[in-house]
Amino acid sequence: MDQSGGQLDLLLLAVLADGPLHGYAVIAALRARSQGTFDLPEGTVYPALHRLEAAGTLHSSWQRIQGRKRRVYELTRAGDAARDAERMRWQRFVASIDAVVGSAPAVARDRSA
Repeated sequence: MDQSGGQLDLLLLAVLADGPLHGYAVIAALRARSQGTFDLPEGTVYPALHRLEAAGTLHSSWQRIQGRKRRVYELTRAGDAARDAERMRWQRFVASIDAVVGSAPAVARDRSA
């Protein structure tokens, strides 16, 4: 997978793993699942969806939803595999950060000695 998307790719693939969604629904799901932390603009999400589709990890089709024609995105088999690989990479990264930073507050050391 193209590394230029970084964590955004993983977030989009994870949201779409729950099933096909149109672009605005992807944005809304990211916002809802992150409790507002990932309130991303369309100008960030749509280019990433198009890039993921060009890479073969997503497939899109036009569908009529609530009377409006919308492009709906869904994971391909390659997208499912990419999501799993990106999730493993992310988990290794988080574990490495945690190993350095630690999850518990460090005890202050006396640096004057």
